[in-house]
Amino acid sequence: MSAPASSGDRHFPLGPFRFHCGQTLPDGWLSYRVYGTLNPQRSNLVLYPSSYGAWPEDIEWVVGPILDPERWCVVLVSQFGNGRSSSPSNSAMGLAEDGWVIHHSDNLRAQQQLIQGLFGVEQLALVYGWSMGAQQAYHWGALAPAAVERLFCLCGTAHTTPHNRLFLLSLRQALTADPAWDGHRFRARPEQALRTFALIYASWAASQAYYKEGRHLVQGIASVEEAVERSWLPAYRRHDPHDLIAMLDAWLANALPAPLSAIRARTTVLAGSHDLYFPPDDCAAEARQIPGAHFAVIDSVLGHRAGNPRDAPAEQAFIRSALERLCDD
Repeated sequence: MSAPASSGDRHFPLGPFRFHCGQTLPDGWLSYRVYGTLNPQRSNLVLYPSSYGAWPEDIEWVVGPILDPERWCVVLVSQFGNGRSSSPSNSAMGLAEDGWVIHHSDNLRAQQQLIQGLFGVEQLALVYGWSMGAQQAYHWGALAPAAVERLFCLCGTAHTTPHNRLFLLSLRQALTADPAWDGHRFRARPEQALRTFALIYASWAASQAYYKEGRHLVQGIASVEEAVERSWLPAYRRHDPHDLIAMLDAWLANALPAPLSAIRARTTVLAGSHDLYFPPDDCAAEARQIPGAHFAVIDSVLGHRAGNPRDAPAEQAFIRSALERLCDD
């Protein structure tokens, strides 16, 4: 089943918005899309926060195969910094070098404004999130426990681990080592840095087994180098590099400022068996802290992308079954 037609990109004005870091945007906004219809009881609203570097067209495939638009009204919202909502590329927002760091508590507060202002909904039926979207889902559950009925967290953690931090720092260093970086901004397009960035990302996002099995050798691709050039590099080259840094810094800063035991929502946590960012042990350790949470592992060589299996029917079926269990219990 393909994703149904959405509302298209819409902007929700936030007005002056003060961030956790102390900086203020005079006219912040969130970009969002809507799929399906809010029911008369206002009880079927699902929030789907975006993941790192994702635009709506990258992840909206979930609406249909996973999230039934006949049952749910799905709001796919772009996180701050991704180039669609307020970001360094389209607003006065700066980078950490100038005191700007996005926290997920900022995304949460902005999303609350959108949900209440646009739909008049006080409690979400579900927050569905993969990767950085899962990070945001955990923040909803712990910081606004009365405002969400269910959490579905795929391949993400509520706190960035030390090992995950090393990966993120390597990406940031790759970008800012480019000669175009002046210590605060890029003076030109950092082409060499983006290629290095894509190489690092490709080596972590998919698993060792993925490459060993030759899963990257599709559509005439004959090597890992060609796979990066044709599949990975374009995904990051399309972004303003300042936005890539802003999202990295939000991921680096991810540390839930409340205990996971504060979550009252019915919760399912799914980990990818070969995820190098968020290994099953890390996800399971957090799930044990959430009252009544259900934890399961997606057996998949896709690595981190097991949580966003656009072209993988078996992984889709596993996720759909877990979501049905959460929503029908």
